[in-house]
Amino acid sequence: MAVITKEETPEEQEIKKEISSLESRISKFEIKVFLSGPYDKYPAILSLRAGQGGKDAEDWTAMLYRMYQRYCQSKGFKTKVISQDFGEGGGPEGRIGIKEVLMEVKGKWAFGLLKGEQGVHRLVRISPFSANSLRHTSFSQVTVTPELPQPSISKLEIKPDDLKIETFRASGPGGQYVNKRESAVRITHLPTGIRVMSQSERFQGLNREIAMKILKAKLLMKQEEEKEKELTKLKRGKVVPTWGHQIRSYILHPYKLVKDQRTKIEESDIESVLDGNLDKFIEAEIRM
Repeated sequence: MAVITKEETPEEQEIKKEISSLESRISKFEIKVFLSGPYDKYPAILSLRAGQGGKDAEDWTAMLYRMYQRYCQSKGFKTKVISQDFGEGGGPEGRIGIKEVLMEVKGKWAFGLLKGEQGVHRLVRISPFSANSLRHTSFSQVTVTPELPQPSISKLEIKPDDLKIETFRASGPGGQYVNKRESAVRITHLPTGIRVMSQSERFQGLNREIAMKILKAKLLMKQEEEKEKELTKLKRGKVVPTWGHQIRSYILHPYKLVKDQRTKIEESDIESVLDGNLDKFIEAEIRM
């Protein structure tokens, strides 16, 4: 006997629509309640760095870069590459990976939403660079720093002797020079080993200002991290991201699955995730 399904009346459809809209508004409000950190409302500096693994790791970093670009676009954030170090060419379909990229993300709550992405991201797949189609595991390190206003960082003093400042020519994919002058700047803070680069501006002085601003923000966050380490046992067991602690795994072979090691959130539609659909993972981490 066929089951007769009752059609919804226009009034019932309208009520369901209003309930769905209300649930969405409540969810957004909850997220803002959880984003109560001192830097959560600021823009962010997103850094991606390839781990060991040669072209596979560089290709994975390029995939992550695209993923975060798409996510930021969906949130209405504006992005700008501050520095980018490309990998070797010669990949399938002419793909060129990324060794390291530093990206500015402008938008309210950008740091609050992205800060939980900090850590190691792991990819398992059949390597497109393997002639024998072997499975390969690649790693990429994600670092997120708030872009703090000048008054917040001006109080931090750095000894000139603690800095190693280098200038170089900004280059494009495959090592092609895109600037004939040494306008790009790399600054290394010798006591901590923190290194930052800027090559987005045409003039060396502007790149130096940008690099110093990012360096100071990273040093302030390092101080906060040291304080947090002392309180780790009291902070819900969160692990400070290090190279040996992956926060999320993206598996393309022998099955398809994205799994967050902290929240246990899983998603089998990995193509959607790599296309920037990260809300499920980011919101779950914020609510932890």
